[in-house]
Amino acid sequence: MESKDISLGLKENWKQFTLLVIINAFVGGMVGLERSILPRIADVEFHIAAKTAILSFIIVFGIVKAITNYYTGALSDKFGRKKLLVAGWIIAIPIPFILMFAPSWSWIIVANVLLGINQGLTWSSTVVMKIDLVGEKQRGFAMGLNEFAGYIAVAVIAFLTGWIASEYGIRPYPFYLGVGLVFLGLLGSIFLIKDTKHHVAKETISNTIPRLKNIFWETTWKNENLGSVTQAGLINNLNDGMAWGIFPILLATKGFSIGEIGIVTAIYPAVWGVGQLITGRMSDKFCKKDMLYIGMLLQAIALIVLVWANTMLHFIILSSILGWGTAMVYPTFLATVAENTNPQDRAKSIGIFRLWRDLGYAIGAVLTGVIADVFSINAAILFIGLLTLVSAIIIQHRMKCKKDGSVKIWGWLRNRHRNYRADETAHCSGSGEVEVSKNIYNELKVKLI
Repeated sequence: MESKDISLGLKENWKQFTLLVIINAFVGGMVGLERSILPRIADVEFHIAAKTAILSFIIVFGIVKAITNYYTGALSDKFGRKKLLVAGWIIAIPIPFILMFAPSWSWIIVANVLLGINQGLTWSSTVVMKIDLVGEKQRGFAMGLNEFAGYIAVAVIAFLTGWIASEYGIRPYPFYLGVGLVFLGLLGSIFLIKDTKHHVAKETISNTIPRLKNIFWETTWKNENLGSVTQAGLINNLNDGMAWGIFPILLATKGFSIGEIGIVTAIYPAVWGVGQLITGRMSDKFCKKDMLYIGMLLQAIALIVLVWANTMLHFIILSSILGWGTAMVYPTFLATVAENTNPQDRAKSIGIFRLWRDLGYAIGAVLTGVIADVFSINAAILFIGLLTLVSAIIIQHRMKCKKDGSVKIWGWLRNRHRNYRADETAHCSGSGEVEVSKNIYNELKVKLI
């Protein structure tokens, strides 16, 4: 197939795009297997008390996934996206069985090494392939759909494993779900997914973005937009790593049952996942700097206030705010990297971004584990919340909105408020002249739309 026969766009490639969304749901489900019950296994079955030791599985997962992300980006142009996707699923085959029958915590760590490789290969490949398919338009919406599928699967599987564990025991039954996920993901990737190298060639012909001179350094920090996104990605996953490991422990210390813990730990990724259907579209319309700043700010507020939460309602509300803040930034991260890179640099740049972003899991687990052991769990949460606030401030002062017709959120809100006040004034005055002006305004608005 030649690049001239290829069309870019979500509508034009909806069949492959839909299949990739489904595959990514299976990818996310693999993380959901551990989300609500692994810290409990460490405590109940292996009697591990130190928070740092309990969070060791997240540390290993984060480091391995981050390194795999980097090499997936570097190798995807050489070997093709599909081959790396299939390889990721092959590596996942032993994971659910190890989690079912691990005789010691060391085997859990081994499972998380494999999980990190699986996630780095599969999630990175599906992300890049979707960006390849849609081209320059609707990248935010495309990433919203991708991350929605992945994280709603995290939430669903986290809830199901928590429920199964409460009804039938922590092991082995909750991990039977993983066997089905691996089976479906591997077969779907082999027989249904097609490589996207021709789409990359097609976009390269018309793309005018200059190549990056030093992809690693410019993505990491030097480029103001890419660097701002990268540091925010690291901090975002740093607080997600904290939520993954500390939330179940915090809730257990407050007397919540394992079923209740499963509900709370599922709400955060559920709002995160579903929210991206909305925020993905928003990132195509609004300035990405505003999306990232507001999203990180909401995360910071939720984490800082979380220190004073006590009831189930408190945790549900704050988990929802944290999830919405994360939903605002996650598809925007990837869309921003894509719009600031040439198609020939994109896979490598996304790989570098995801390297730093997923190192946040490991850094977050180490920081929160050490602070929780030395001081308290609340001190760890507060510290991570303040780091998230600093990240939001960096975005606000360093990043720039692209001059591509994107709308600034604050200006849009002011205009909406001004129009609302004008409509209210016209309605209250009862003046025929004002009513005529209002009708003309509405007619013009309809024509413009």
